[in-house]
Amino acid sequence: MTSKLSSLLRDIDVLEIIGETDKNITSLESDSRKVEKDALFVAVKGVTNDGHKYIPVVASAHVAAIVCEEMPAAYEKGITYIRVADSAEALGRLASAWHGHPSRKLKLVGVTGTNGKTTTATLLYEMAKFEGFKAGLLSTVCNYVVDRAVPTTHTTPDPLTLNSLLAQMVEEGCEYAFMEVSSHSTAQKRVAGLNFAGGIFTNLTRDHLDYHGTVENYMKAKKAFFDMLPADAFALTNADDKCGMYMVQNTKAKVYTYSLRSDADFKGKVLETRLDGTLMLLNGREVEVQFTGRFNAYNLTDVYGASILSGFDPEEVIVNMSRLVPVAGRFQPFLSPDGVAAIVDYAHTPDALVNVLDTIREIVGPEGEIITVVGAGGNRDHGKRPMMAQEAACRSDLLILTSDNPRDENPEDIINDMKAGLNNDELKRTECVTDRREAIRHAISSAKPGCVVLIAGKGHETYQEVCGVRHHFDDREEVKDAFNSRNN
Repeated sequence: MTSKLSSLLRDIDVLEIIGETDKNITSLESDSRKVEKDALFVAVKGVTNDGHKYIPVVASAHVAAIVCEEMPAAYEKGITYIRVADSAEALGRLASAWHGHPSRKLKLVGVTGTNGKTTTATLLYEMAKFEGFKAGLLSTVCNYVVDRAVPTTHTTPDPLTLNSLLAQMVEEGCEYAFMEVSSHSTAQKRVAGLNFAGGIFTNLTRDHLDYHGTVENYMKAKKAFFDMLPADAFALTNADDKCGMYMVQNTKAKVYTYSLRSDADFKGKVLETRLDGTLMLLNGREVEVQFTGRFNAYNLTDVYGASILSGFDPEEVIVNMSRLVPVAGRFQPFLSPDGVAAIVDYAHTPDALVNVLDTIREIVGPEGEIITVVGAGGNRDHGKRPMMAQEAACRSDLLILTSDNPRDENPEDIINDMKAGLNNDELKRTECVTDRREAIRHAISSAKPGCVVLIAGKGHETYQEVCGVRHHFDDREEVKDAFNSRNN
């Protein structure tokens, strides 16, 4: 695959060029370790590394051209140097051009927010298939090109991977693509150059402050996605969230709202909730869905609205809402033979824990028993740890604090950070079991028939990261093993 440098440069704002542009490019790279002869290298200033440091290295590899924000002190003969204001944004636009602008050949819908991105994007992908369309999915759990699974490492891939996957979707006949758009990806311009047909805002609560620094910066990163939507796109926002209308105040897209509490373009209402499903109204139409909880009612309402805005038949959408099934690790229930229920959920923020535990309490009633097992990730936002513990403790009869993905931190230090959010009464109902496997076993062995055990934080993940090494660990497998031990 080759492309003319002059053709690629049409898609970026160039400040200065030194050298010829009438030359063939054989590859596009931002990783200096992967460059080959005649490549176009883009020097990006990352979070922990700066690609500009490697310009001399890639120059010695005889690349054809280098895109950068700062010109080097010395120029190598035969290499074209292109200066831009923002090389991260240039990389996104170049990646799109390199792959033939695949997002222009798809109806690409992005989903952003703190909670609900994976569920919303995945259910829209499933809905498209129910409607008879080929579709692609880019999500935290897994990427899909039609039905072919492609493992994922980030919520939103880097621009080169992202556009490669979109190009594969086009090649395999997809008409639609649905993707999670993380705050990191907008801040790092990973979605630059993409043409979105629609955007969805789920909600906003505290998360990723280890990266963004403040809630305001986090909020602005989310809003940046809607600011980039074109005039012919739709922007569907949660009217019940305090940030819902802020997100779309500067968008060029046509704005639509969804709500459970007030008038909106797409109105949902919960009529009845159970552990295995919910009876809802969607724009006045009654539908039985295989999801539980008010937070899922929001997800389903935005899926309903986005499905219609994406051009799906409204009558078929209502029918197909009842066919949708929960995403792995999102309020995923398990039941033991003697009547103990366990819920595995990805909840890893204070607000997400509130949503899940309030849903469980609504189901079990004031007399029902809830045991919660939860930890917090290492090398991440320290400030949310005591908040998570406090929200879990006040909604649980027994709280077991344990390890999540400690990464490079001591898990006991993380647990102590969480305990700092608890008062004396809450501490009396709290136990600390550092080993997550033992914590799950202890919770399930302690549960009485009719009790619900929430295993929170990791959801779909099949690993635990300790000291930079990922070890196989799956909460769902651990729950099943614990049930077997309980009944033997």
